[in-house]
Amino acid sequence: MDHQSVYSTHVYDYNNESGDDSRVKTEKDLEDFVLKFRLDNNFVYRDQLKENALLKKYYCDVDIGDLIKYNEELAHRLVTEPAEIIPLFESALKRCTHRIVFPQQQKVSLPEHQLLLHSSAEEVAIRNLDSLTISRLVRVPGIVIGASVMSSKATKLAVRCRSCGFNLPITVTGGFTGVTLPRQCGRVRPKEDKSERCPLDPYMVMHEESEFVDQQVIKLQEAPDQVPVGELPRHVLISADRYLTNRVVPGSRCTITGVFSIYQNKSSTKGGSGNTGGAIAIRTPYLRAVGIQTDIDQTAKGSAIYTEEEEQEFLELSRRPDLYNVMTDCIAPSIYGNRDIKKAILCLLMGGSKKILPDGMKLRGDINVLLLGDPGTAKSQLLKFVEKVAPIAIYTSGKGSSAAGLTASVQREQSTREFYLEGGAMVLADGGVVCIDEFDKMRDEDRVAIHEAMEQQTISIAKAGITTILNARTSVLAAANPIFGRYDDMKSPGENIDFQTTILSRFDMIFIVKDEHERGKDERMAKHVMGIHMGGRGVEDQTESEIPVDKLRRYISYCKSRCAPRLSAEAAEKLSSHFVSIRRQVHVAELEMNARSSIPITVRQLEAIVRITESLAKLTLSPIATEQHVDEAIRLFLCSTMDAVSQGSQTRMGTGNNGGGSGISTGVGPGGAAARELYEEALRVEAELKRRLPIGWSTSLATLRREMVEVRGFSEQALNRALLLLQRRDTIMFRNQGAQVYRNGA
Repeated sequence: MDHQSVYSTHVYDYNNESGDDSRVKTEKDLEDFVLKFRLDNNFVYRDQLKENALLKKYYCDVDIGDLIKYNEELAHRLVTEPAEIIPLFESALKRCTHRIVFPQQQKVSLPEHQLLLHSSAEEVAIRNLDSLTISRLVRVPGIVIGASVMSSKATKLAVRCRSCGFNLPITVTGGFTGVTLPRQCGRVRPKEDKSERCPLDPYMVMHEESEFVDQQVIKLQEAPDQVPVGELPRHVLISADRYLTNRVVPGSRCTITGVFSIYQNKSSTKGGSGNTGGAIAIRTPYLRAVGIQTDIDQTAKGSAIYTEEEEQEFLELSRRPDLYNVMTDCIAPSIYGNRDIKKAILCLLMGGSKKILPDGMKLRGDINVLLLGDPGTAKSQLLKFVEKVAPIAIYTSGKGSSAAGLTASVQREQSTREFYLEGGAMVLADGGVVCIDEFDKMRDEDRVAIHEAMEQQTISIAKAGITTILNARTSVLAAANPIFGRYDDMKSPGENIDFQTTILSRFDMIFIVKDEHERGKDERMAKHVMGIHMGGRGVEDQTESEIPVDKLRRYISYCKSRCAPRLSAEAAEKLSSHFVSIRRQVHVAELEMNARSSIPITVRQLEAIVRITESLAKLTLSPIATEQHVDEAIRLFLCSTMDAVSQGSQTRMGTGNNGGGSGISTGVGPGGAAARELYEEALRVEAELKRRLPIGWSTSLATLRREMVEVRGFSEQALNRALLLLQRRDTIMFRNQGAQVYRNGA
């Protein structure tokens, strides 16, 4: 100071991070960001705040990427110290709204603002959330499996002393953490006041003077495709408040940006035996949400943004004349043959067009396929491939699936003891495919649960006082075995298939997959399998498809999101006339067999052919389904469901019905007639055997064969067939290495 020069000193030390001055500076910087940040000469957040304030919505959705461009240090502090910065940001938003909307008025009481954040930063899986991420901002992807009812959380409590009437305001912070009322009255007494002090715990809450906000607890689980094999899916609780409530429902896939926090669980404070009893230092983690991003397009699994090069590539692909066959080859290329089944699966992945009629009725666009047949025909491998290639898919086995696991279950929340819904496999696969293996091993009452989901595409729940409807817009791909494990040609489809007609009518295509013995086919199959086992090359050199799986998945998503074909007038006329002829054939077949068909042909099957036609048009990104699409759809329907319907009729009636001109005739001519005669003869032998052997009697097989073949004149083939049928029904059993025949049942 002794020198003849100007002396200066800092009055406000901005470098002092601990004091209030740094908070003021931070708030000022955040305010500047909201008011001054521009994208292409647009004041993004200033305009957003103004629009929201005029709509009486006091929040602002901020992209952290924009904050990084404006002030990198602020963005870093927001990510590492969100608990300090977010309240400052919200008060800065409140001041900005005041400046933008009410610039002339000095005193305007605005409600508290909410900051919503989103970013394109790296996502952290639920199983990777650890102690190092506590109190930091994280992005967690997952699928919502439960959402609680809305509750009110206090932000400011007004409490009053019972004895002296002293009012005390209490500010509440945190998500799940509760608030403790003071044990003693806080009134400051003058010295001359000699009255008795207020008793302990004097305060009561004045609800009408307190301030509350909406709060909802969401249960977020890892998406099924992100769970490692052999692990249980993890879940984390999300606390969402104010404008983030009621954003998601069970089954929706979303990415949550939030502050990873901890709270004291009630169960860990209670004393008791065991490791958890009285564990005061153990805290339960949860996520305090500051932003919820639901997937723009659920079918695309969050990747609904396509680059121009990718779109151009897809459009060129859709114009290929051989696209249908190329795509068919891409479906499970290492599996030999089964081309029609692969084409049906391709249609299932594409799906038809969903329609909402003027009266509000919805017609489903998803295609359901049933593969029914012998073991060893690669049904499960096809299902596994579909799980891999479909944008959203869940694979489940019939024996390990209950009705609640497939539809929805009612759970009880630990803290509030309230019931809430948790979505099952059909809800979680909303917008995708559910692959159900071993469909025949499911209990009937469990199978009934998916009837509604397969046709109406909703799941109605009425349990524990909860009555609601969940969306289940899924395709079902099911695989099953016939009753006896293998398909029996001598029986009608009804005797082979253990399903009710109610569920069979809901499948658009039913394939009966037989393991037929034919020398040429068996040789090709053996060469193919050997080639794959030796060097990964099959006989047709198709173990690697032309289009990679990832690209195929993206193309399917692109087609589903950009195209919803409609039938042309000529195609509709062709379809309706063909459906009438199919119904007539089935009616004639039923009259000849004197029994109703076990696989019904109803109006649902007409809608099925419409959906297949639309899916074939969607494959080539064609807005109109033409007659060529209808021809292929009818061909697919005939070689699947209609073939299954006419299986039994051919063996029973031979030339009497060979599909009625439908293009299917496996039992035509002498072979069909011979099969019919053999079937009738076997029935006569069966009746004769029952008369010859009373219950509990036994005779030698040689005696029986001599008596039936030589004396009665029956053929040996018919006798063998009759004995096999009786053995399967447990009417007879063989003893002494098959030498004795014993009758043990009716």
